[in-house]
Amino acid sequence: MNYINNEKVEDLKIAYIGGGSRGWAWELMADLALDDQLSGSVYLYDIDFDAAMANEIIGNKLKDRSDVVGKWDYKASKTLQEALTGADFIVISILPGTFDEMASDVHTPEKYGIYQAVGDTVGPGGIVRAMRTVPMYVEIAEAIKAFAPKAWVINYTNPMTVCTRTLYKVFPEVKAFGCCHEVFGDQNLMREMLEDMEGIKVEHRNEIRTNVLGVNHFTWFDKMSYKGIDLFPMFKEFVDKYSETGYEQKETEADDLGDYFRSGRRVGFDLYKRYGIFAASGDRHVSEFMPPWYLKDPETVEAWGFALTPVSWRKHWREVLIDKSNKLVAGETEFELKSSGEEGVLQMKAVLGLGHMVTNLNIPNKGQIPNLPWDAVVETNAVIERDLVSPVYAGNLPNNVNALVLKHVMTQEMIVEAGMTKNLNLAFNAFTNDNLVAIDIKDAEKLFAEMTNNTKAYLDGWGI
Repeated sequence: MNYINNEKVEDLKIAYIGGGSRGWAWELMADLALDDQLSGSVYLYDIDFDAAMANEIIGNKLKDRSDVVGKWDYKASKTLQEALTGADFIVISILPGTFDEMASDVHTPEKYGIYQAVGDTVGPGGIVRAMRTVPMYVEIAEAIKAFAPKAWVINYTNPMTVCTRTLYKVFPEVKAFGCCHEVFGDQNLMREMLEDMEGIKVEHRNEIRTNVLGVNHFTWFDKMSYKGIDLFPMFKEFVDKYSETGYEQKETEADDLGDYFRSGRRVGFDLYKRYGIFAASGDRHVSEFMPPWYLKDPETVEAWGFALTPVSWRKHWREVLIDKSNKLVAGETEFELKSSGEEGVLQMKAVLGLGHMVTNLNIPNKGQIPNLPWDAVVETNAVIERDLVSPVYAGNLPNNVNALVLKHVMTQEMIVEAGMTKNLNLAFNAFTNDNLVAIDIKDAEKLFAEMTNNTKAYLDGWGI
């Protein structure tokens, strides 16, 4: 890479694992095209090479547009070695398996009265998804160690904690962090609260200061402020106002993706009243970490004001995106240049010395949360600056909340170990340790056997 007057960086190489993506990859393309300080090449690696080739065509069309200020060359790679060698940054965003496997993850447990809103992090679906994912990340980590050991790695794949932990277990010197936008939504909720309660309009979510602590999709705020004003007293009044009716945010992913992603925030409000700090990852995810209080059945979910997302919808949306990709490749539609709201490009710039930022990241615990295990991947704020990511000390989780979080940390540690050793019995221990698997042990055995059989094409060496 070349530095020019400390204002621009040229000839960067970004390796994108999962480069056939029709979501995250397009968002990265847009953010790179809108930034005039970075340029270089993006190498797209995907097991679906045709999808990566389509993105190569789509990305390269951007260079000739007058409204594009960030000029990048896109190249589909047939091997991880080609994509990774010489990379400055590696972005990982993969689907572990197909939506057929995810359909089993999410819907097979329903035969036993277990419901999941997402099914990609915890719950029986998250555990079995992790069984597929860990061996994939072992392979990716080994390739990074061999071909790009000094690159910075940004992970977007779920289960976030498990993926990031695996990278570090295989290659302890890896410079990796996991990124999740759930906290962004809660900062925006605080913006809307200020306008709703006090008529104060806050321009950007970054003006809301929060102390983030927990694990991915089960993060908590114990401090929230705006211009030095403690927001918790106002939040208590906000919760009292909307705890029964729910509060529909003005800007959510449901605006783009439909009713299956709606949430009235009643779960988060209820947990605040019970535990005294704010569960800050959105109801669809947070509900899966708790006992089946909120996910007892579809009627209970509806009463709490959020939605279950069927995998049939995800399959439908995939077909919509494939059609969009075909039209972009054929030139029948034009790529929309719109900021994604994600922070990947900003994070790259900060690592390169073109800025400085504080944001929530998933990285190993080096004492930022003292009462969670050392080296377990946790989510807190971190400082990003030239070639350095430093966790911000978040402090201890309150004991009542730590009792909830610690169980999941230990279960995730268990499933990482199971995935790395392909230990089926240990994976079952993790499965039955999950809060949502609150069924008879014999039924749990039947469910686990059916779910793992449904995904056995991705469980080579597990003895299934």
